[in-house]
Amino acid sequence: MDSSLVGNNNRYWVLRHGKSIPNERGLVVSSMENGVLPEYQLAPDGIAQARLAGESFLQQLKESNIELDKVRICYSPFSRTTHTARVVAEVLNLPFHAPQCKMMEDLRERYFGPTFELKSHDKYPEIWALDEKDPFMRPPGGESADDVVSRLATAMESMEAEYQRCAILVVSHGDPLQMLQNVFHSAKQQEGDGLAERFQMSRVASFLSQHRKFALLTGELRPLI
Repeated sequence: MDSSLVGNNNRYWVLRHGKSIPNERGLVVSSMENGVLPEYQLAPDGIAQARLAGESFLQQLKESNIELDKVRICYSPFSRTTHTARVVAEVLNLPFHAPQCKMMEDLRERYFGPTFELKSHDKYPEIWALDEKDPFMRPPGGESADDVVSRLATAMESMEAEYQRCAILVVSHGDPLQMLQNVFHSAKQQEGDGLAERFQMSRVASFLSQHRKFALLTGELRPLI
């Protein structure tokens, strides 16, 4: 990704949470009310995935000569992402309840609405088909692709305002992270000044409908910029 997109010389990585208990059970858990419950945190396989991701992140930091005091971990408040972030912090030997690790509500899971909540994962393709057709259309009571991108843009602006020359790990969920990658890819092609303006220019159907191209596996780490 083009580093000129960000103004404070920050570098970003994205990490989808490790395999969770909802993943194992094949459940959609997307509301804040359910998402923060401890019974929906990581499954044992997900803890192992988070540990591997932390080790990979640590290796990439060493290869880039980035000191640990410049690392920031920003994570969704859901139990599965909080659990993932905590495991990564342990691998990096960073104190989790310190300023280097920050919960950000705008990084939460996409809310798919009451029609899908606690239903089978098999329903996800219905929503993604809707996104391809019209990324501004909300599933009943839920968030559209554009709604999610809007709050992700707010989260990125907040990180850019707070951090300088940091290595920032964004720990979130499948849909938000593929949308974040998609909009960064789209913003790179825009001529606007700064991240916020280029994000806004990328919020058109032809870009927003393509987010599935950037899908992540559970526990998958990728450099963003």
